[in-house]
Amino acid sequence: MVSASNSGPVRLGMVGGGQGAFIGAVHRIAARLDGDYQLVAGALSSDAKRSLASGIELGLDPDRCYGSFKDMARSEAARADGIEAVSIVTPNHMHYPVAKAFLEAGIHVICDKPLTSTLDDAKKLAKLAKRSGSLFILTHNYTGYPMIRQARDMVARGRLGPIRLVHVEYVQDWLTEAEEDSGNKQAEWRTDPAQSGAGGCVGDIGTHAWNLATCVSGLETHSLAADLDSFVDGRRLDDNVHVMLRFKAKGDEKPAKGMLWSSQVAPGNENSLKLRIYGSKGGLEWQQEEPNRLWFTPFGKPKQLLTRGGASTGAAAARMTRVPPGHPEGYLEGFANIYAEAARAIRARRKAGGKIPADVLYPTVEDGLDGMRFIDACVRSSEKNAAWVKL
Repeated sequence: MVSASNSGPVRLGMVGGGQGAFIGAVHRIAARLDGDYQLVAGALSSDAKRSLASGIELGLDPDRCYGSFKDMARSEAARADGIEAVSIVTPNHMHYPVAKAFLEAGIHVICDKPLTSTLDDAKKLAKLAKRSGSLFILTHNYTGYPMIRQARDMVARGRLGPIRLVHVEYVQDWLTEAEEDSGNKQAEWRTDPAQSGAGGCVGDIGTHAWNLATCVSGLETHSLAADLDSFVDGRRLDDNVHVMLRFKAKGDEKPAKGMLWSSQVAPGNENSLKLRIYGSKGGLEWQQEEPNRLWFTPFGKPKQLLTRGGASTGAAAARMTRVPPGHPEGYLEGFANIYAEAARAIRARRKAGGKIPADVLYPTVEDGLDGMRFIDACVRSSEKNAAWVKL
């Protein structure tokens, strides 16, 4: 993989992700995997004492361990050696105010998904990001897998012919019981509408599935019909989602159709993300739990196994690959690929009028806005007894 080096590490700050936080640790590992970033500041908790303790554990200067994200944005923007980018790893409801503060301070933003907790906030944030001129990277990390880039390239090159069918599912079992009532903080905020937004499962992992399907297929969603359920008694947000999708037509081609299933109450499934795409000439199949393999079936011919780093993969996968074939790469490396792409873009912007390389690819604020439209459409459709609604 071509690293984003040669110009020194990107000075990085983090909001959220303090002691005991899962996703903050993942982001920190991803950021340092290729040596492209140096974490130098943080508002790691809304509690000032906990933020300081968390920062000291990570080796940060105590003077740059902030008690609030607003203080951090203001102070870092005033420093000659202030952060160039901030990583936002808070619950969903804090994405908008935190991102707003740093964009207004002229600092690039790397934000966990979904973009915000409401569609209105997403629209405002997208406008602000455009006006600010700062970069906005959304960490839909599964789009960073080498074999996903391979699949995307094959679709774009017409290897499958016109796309007809897209099927994606993201299925877990960790919320099969009322974990939110047992002191599990991850479950508490994800099932709380005030922190998560209008979507539960659909916002947490359904957006990952939808983003992956649209990224690889290159299709835009026209309309959908969604059925959202809360199977656990007393749960305020959905824990299971079924969605039928209609995509916009490309030229004279017949519009493709799709299906999405997302669940967090399916016993026996740990993190089962699967994508299948079928066109007039062939099909592709990929599973996140075996990310280094991509199955390609040309119509009327035997199924072919393409492997990361193998003889049948191309440049799109190769530039996302770190280690030789047969050495597994997975979740952390996929995350790190998004961070590496972001670092290449940020370094390009260090120069006045700097142009981002054409091959740099990462989810943007517009992708995040589309994801929020998807969540909103699913909720509206389900409230109308799974009626078809436009995005």
